[in-house]
Amino acid sequence: MDRDALFRALANRNRLQILDWLKNPRKHFPRQVDGDLVKDGVCGLLIARKLKVSHPTASEHLKILAQTGLIQGRRIKQWTFYKRNEAEIRNWKRSLLEEL
Repeated sequence: MDRDALFRALANRNRLQILDWLKNPRKHFPRQVDGDLVKDGVCGLLIARKLKVSHPTASEHLKILAQTGLIQGRRIKQWTFYKRNEAEIRNWKRSLLEEL
């Protein structure tokens, strides 16, 4: 685990917001045509719209979160859907607490 990469990923307000929204996607995002919000994740386009940023900007944020393992992406048709990786988030928390 690269702790520095984790801290860089979490140092951005938009990425923290994405993680928060993905805790309860049905509360924060409208229904999708393809993919279930909880089971499959949230479409990257919906995340970009909610952040009020371009799709490439949102994609960069999502890529950084995915590289740390905090979220995972899943392709459905031509879209990528993202959801939190709760197991990896627990691992990060445990690892950081052990260092205290």
